[in-house]
Amino acid sequence: MPKIVDPAERRQAVADAVLRVAAREGLEHASLRNVAEEAGLAIGSVRHYFAGSSELMIFAMRELAHRIEARVRVHAAALLDPAAAGTDRRERTVRLLAETLPLDAGRREESALWLSFVTAARTRPDLRPRAAEMQAGLDDLVRRVLAESERSGGLAPGLDLDVETRRLSALLDGLTLQAVQHPDLVGPDELHAVLRRHLDTLAAPTS
Repeated sequence: MPKIVDPAERRQAVADAVLRVAAREGLEHASLRNVAEEAGLAIGSVRHYFAGSSELMIFAMRELAHRIEARVRVHAAALLDPAAAGTDRRERTVRLLAETLPLDAGRREESALWLSFVTAARTRPDLRPRAAEMQAGLDDLVRRVLAESERSGGLAPGLDLDVETRRLSALLDGLTLQAVQHPDLVGPDELHAVLRRHLDTLAAPTS
């Protein structure tokens, strides 16, 4: 009796193979042939689920974004949980935003992959919409965090949320780039310290 293959599981396995090849050898080596070999499949099987390299890359970008978003949602729920109102909101905010940073080997690999996709999108128009969507997701997360802080009285009065969203988003991007390129110089302690210092500059003055 022929084995029944779940198309969703197979596409997921192929996307995982893309990310493994790209992390190990670089995105330019994530060809259909190399990905098929990594996934233990015939190249015809990969082509059965993905029309070409472009569709495969876009699907892998979406999978990478979903991995990060799944972790962020856990922290977002904790930040917005009314039952946790008495706990340190600032620390919960730090944990939420820090989830986007390369704080360990796994998140550093994800960050390196994200940077690879974004860089590739500069010269590959087919990837640009997804890269823009990924950036918009980060910007939206930052704005929602700042808006919630403003609503709860945690932000200094008179701040321009549009400007502060861009400033904090740029800080996270810059920290990510530096930590990926220089992990020995920009480690978790430095990432947390810079993020906390920035949030201090936004906080409402205490009496």
